[in-house]
Amino acid sequence: MAGETVQSVARALTLLRLLAHSGDGARVSDLARDCGLAISTTHRLLTTLQAEGFALCDPTSSLWHVGQEAHSTGLAFGRRHSLAGPALPHLRQLRDATRETANVGVMRDGWLVNVGQVESREIMRAIAAPGARVPATSSGMGKAILSTWPDDAIEAHVARHGLPRLTGQSRLRLRDLMDDLHRARTQGWALDDEEHARGLRCIAAPVLGQAGEAVGALSISGLTQRLPDARIPTVGADVRQAARDLGERLSGA
Repeated sequence: MAGETVQSVARALTLLRLLAHSGDGARVSDLARDCGLAISTTHRLLTTLQAEGFALCDPTSSLWHVGQEAHSTGLAFGRRHSLAGPALPHLRQLRDATRETANVGVMRDGWLVNVGQVESREIMRAIAAPGARVPATSSGMGKAILSTWPDDAIEAHVARHGLPRLTGQSRLRLRDLMDDLHRARTQGWALDDEEHARGLRCIAAPVLGQAGEAVGALSISGLTQRLPDARIPTVGADVRQAARDLGERLSGA
């Protein structure tokens, strides 16, 4: 009986994850297929989640969505474990200073995860929704964090996670990545030069904790045509200062 209960919990959590990534909602049949479950089992689990407020079914479309309780639970985690709240005024300041989208991210399990964002007011703008994750080596924020690590730790990271090719600009050789990171250490900010997405640039700086470790990073991201080479040093300085201000705020300085 205990085994069945644990299995049901695991299946319900799998459904909740699928709902979280479903965007516009999902049908029972699609969820059942993705979970490898019978439709009747899937519907029973969804109904249980709905009764507890973790799932919601739109009676008009018959699509299932994440419920309010799941949202509240996620916010509780975010308030305690992410930089999104403390970073918000710094993101707004960066957005206003640069007119580009400002982001805050953290490293989780070898990936760079965007945990907060203030969108540019420009019609054409770069947006990576909070919760999105990308390989750290192809991300401005990921590279900013990696630049604070010792070389042997960076090499171990690459040995474990590789150097994924996302665009023709992605760094595929450790030597090229290390050149970028050594440059980032010197100037205090890192550059993703269309390495994650064609036509987009990201300039990022690490946020340092009390012990000098990188607890996350701030960045601005925008279209390459709005972030030409001549503008990058100025924007880099803005991002570096915002990251320092946030680090001091977190440390109580």
